[in-house]
Amino acid sequence: MLTGEIRTQIDRIWDAFWSGGISNPLEVIEQITYLLFLRRLDDLQTLEENKATRLKRPIERRVFPPGKDPKKRRYEDLRWSRFKNFAPAEMFTVVDQHVFPFLRTLGGDDSTYAHHMKDARFTIPTPALLAKVVDLLDQVPMEDRDTKGDLYEYMLAKIATAGQNGQFRTPRHIIRLMVEMTAPGPRDVICDPACGTAGFLVAAAEYVRQNHPATLRDAKLKAHFHQHAFHGFDFDNTMLRIGSMNMLLHGVENPAIRYRDSLAQDHAGEEERYTLVVANPPFAGSLDYENTAKDLQQIVKTKKTELLFFALFLRLLKPGGRAAVIVPDGVLFGSSNAHKTLRRILVEDQKLDAVISLPGGVFKPYAGVSTAILLFTKTNSGGTDHVWFYDCDSDGWSLDDKRTPLLPEDQLGPVPRKALTADQHAKNNLPDILARWQQRDGPERKRPRTAQSFCVPKADLVGQGYDLSNNRYRELVHADTAHRPPKQILADLAKREAEIQRGMKQLAGMLK
Repeated sequence: MLTGEIRTQIDRIWDAFWSGGISNPLEVIEQITYLLFLRRLDDLQTLEENKATRLKRPIERRVFPPGKDPKKRRYEDLRWSRFKNFAPAEMFTVVDQHVFPFLRTLGGDDSTYAHHMKDARFTIPTPALLAKVVDLLDQVPMEDRDTKGDLYEYMLAKIATAGQNGQFRTPRHIIRLMVEMTAPGPRDVICDPACGTAGFLVAAAEYVRQNHPATLRDAKLKAHFHQHAFHGFDFDNTMLRIGSMNMLLHGVENPAIRYRDSLAQDHAGEEERYTLVVANPPFAGSLDYENTAKDLQQIVKTKKTELLFFALFLRLLKPGGRAAVIVPDGVLFGSSNAHKTLRRILVEDQKLDAVISLPGGVFKPYAGVSTAILLFTKTNSGGTDHVWFYDCDSDGWSLDDKRTPLLPEDQLGPVPRKALTADQHAKNNLPDILARWQQRDGPERKRPRTAQSFCVPKADLVGQGYDLSNNRYRELVHADTAHRPPKQILADLAKREAEIQRGMKQLAGMLK
């Protein structure tokens, strides 16, 4: 948890950029990312120096070599601990003309992050702004992994609140819900093929740390955790840098965060490689057939990105692998051949586990589209018997553009630190989703379809043409209607009418 003092320090850094002439939130976080990486490199060299001194042997691994760079500046001057003490004008010259060229040719750090530095650009405009930002960052404590991770998450949240770039960020509590439901293990190989800032991969890493603490005490599992467990693709280099730094500050030393257009032909070699996919792929566009991987078109003939990504998930997963992904509601009930084919594949050829309808305002203020979480297991041999449905009414935040919390911080998210009462459940359904998910093969099978969650047998799905929308199966009026308060009946009817109206609008948009 970040203290109020650290939040204030970060706010001051952010304000310094804005008053200094950099107003694009992505550019701000990118420049901060470079500076944080420089500070990390200096810390790595200091650790190596201390180790060499302690063992009375030469330094094994130098980040900053002895001697001078091609522009005749000593490499020692490129270290954070040195240039932070320079006068503003000299600091600016060193960082601009020496540090960044050094970063672009970095060989001392063989991480994927170092790879993404090859096109690093220094855009801080003045010596005064650089000196102020370096001074403020130097005061932020970076020793504790949890603090470092929370600090970066707090800065990433500012991207979302800044406006046009919010689409890069899925709400953190929704990410955590999906990760808790899929329960990553220490041997999982996890992929997000549209990783953005790597929020899903970070949450998966934190889950493994908290629930499998022995992972980092076992040499083989530790190596797997740092080198092979986490894979992310994106075709935005800024996102790759930010995502890599996010993983690094959360304690994953060398995640495979790579440049890749996931829907293009260049994903050869990734087939059936992963045991877990967690993702919120882009679902607002169409691609030309000639620009899309042919093997994805073989699964489902379509131009729509949300369906193509689903075909990709099926390609990436190993048999037995599982997935939790966010989709627009149109995927659940769309009437095109591609929509129907995809749903039939999920139900008949794979094992569809759950459909969780999310409130319409989860992605506000950037998008009001209704969405759902689909959970499935790749089997290539069927296995769907019952599908668990949950109709989430509230995620703990208001569903308007402001998205203000409805409960204290310790009662938010899928795993709140303080238990919720029945009234508070109405404001945050996420803990209930997680609890009932664990009972989907037991008591949930007997729940009536008037309840918030219930199971639907495969035969009913087939009978409805593989329609996966909650409204298709949930019953509004049960035999005991007479015993229910009229206000509750009217409220349910009003809610269903609103959902139908949303569905009609989405369908109209799809037909345009």
